[in-house]
Amino acid sequence: MSALSPDDRSADAAASGPPRTTGPLARREARLAWGLLMPTVVIVALVVILPLLSIFWISFKPVSLADLRAPEVVVREDLRGRPEAAGDAAEIRYRLRNSSQDAEIRGVTLADTLPPGLEVQALDDRCTLNGRDLFCDFGDWEGGFREDFRIPVLVGQAYLDGGDLEASLPVVTGSADNILTNFDFTLENFERVFDGDEFWSVLGVTLFYTFFGTIGAIVLGLFAAMLLNREFRGQGILRGLFLFPYVAPIIAVAFTWIILFDPFSGSVNALLVQMGVTEASINFFGQKPVALVMVTVFAMWGYFPLCFLFILARMQSIPEDMYEAAEMDGASPFQMFWYLSIPQLLGILSVLFLLRFIWTFNKFDDIFLLTGGNAGTRTLTVNVYEQAFAVSNIGAGAAVAVVIFGCLILFSVVFFKYVSREEGL
Repeated sequence: MSALSPDDRSADAAASGPPRTTGPLARREARLAWGLLMPTVVIVALVVILPLLSIFWISFKPVSLADLRAPEVVVREDLRGRPEAAGDAAEIRYRLRNSSQDAEIRGVTLADTLPPGLEVQALDDRCTLNGRDLFCDFGDWEGGFREDFRIPVLVGQAYLDGGDLEASLPVVTGSADNILTNFDFTLENFERVFDGDEFWSVLGVTLFYTFFGTIGAIVLGLFAAMLLNREFRGQGILRGLFLFPYVAPIIAVAFTWIILFDPFSGSVNALLVQMGVTEASINFFGQKPVALVMVTVFAMWGYFPLCFLFILARMQSIPEDMYEAAEMDGASPFQMFWYLSIPQLLGILSVLFLLRFIWTFNKFDDIFLLTGGNAGTRTLTVNVYEQAFAVSNIGAGAAVAVVIFGCLILFSVVFFKYVSREEGL
């Protein structure tokens, strides 16, 4: 076997890469690195992962808005009768109830300290009295259970001289299962989501609003970037004006659109009628399918400035030599745009389409402010709100949110598998 020359050994060492250090120093550096990263990992888990897991958890729970508060014993205490002199009879009344109509409360007890001057005449078998300390054990209560518990007493002069029954508030205890933390699961929420044709109608509206809103915003942003890609006087002012729809408060902009397109007092309807375009006013945000088109146009107008900024930044990085050479070769403006600009912009356009699709798919405030989800504009995000708060079904709302998450995951997988591969992303 021939010995390797120094050059051969150097080449082998270079090919094998840098030596891996596995000594105590390397382990200490690894622990230090993980220690520095751990706060970031914990923050990401708390901000992103835990809320996402909680949504998945709730989507399989039969939980309503009222179930978010754990069952508890509600108690009211008062003195029945109007004692005016020592020796008058009265009753201490305790009104107790289970705050939940469904959940059971186990081991319900009541403890109270009676004020001086009230002499107990009779006591329920469930209660004991030690001096002035009252203790009652009511056992287990089913959902919706109520108890009107009374203790007859004789009123003494000490109570009439300044005794107060509310000076010592009763303390009640009991244990109950919290529907959010137990292990009772159901598929009824998803069955309700996919039941009938309503889901597919809402999904169709969501896809129409998302796809055309995204494409429209990108096209408008591309057009605006082409207009402002040249130097001219007042360019900065126009760029600032183009950013107005994106930076303006959404609630102010939405109500401005509602006032402009109002069928009774809106200036747009008045202008259309006076010009003879329509014979009567159009209820832009109150009739199908005009309302869906209007909220989609609003999405285009409101979010094209973001696309405009990204596209303009990319266009200004394209070398001018390419356009000069193409112009010398006799290429038309459209040919230079189609064969030079578009290939250079495909990467940023793909990223914008991905981001804007996800953001528009998750949009809630625009449609809620403009139409409230009426007139054929009910999207999946509006459906989450209606299920969770209008119908008070938190589980069904979480199930719709899980469906939204699944749709976006599916879209992202398809995008990165096919579209981004073609664009080299």
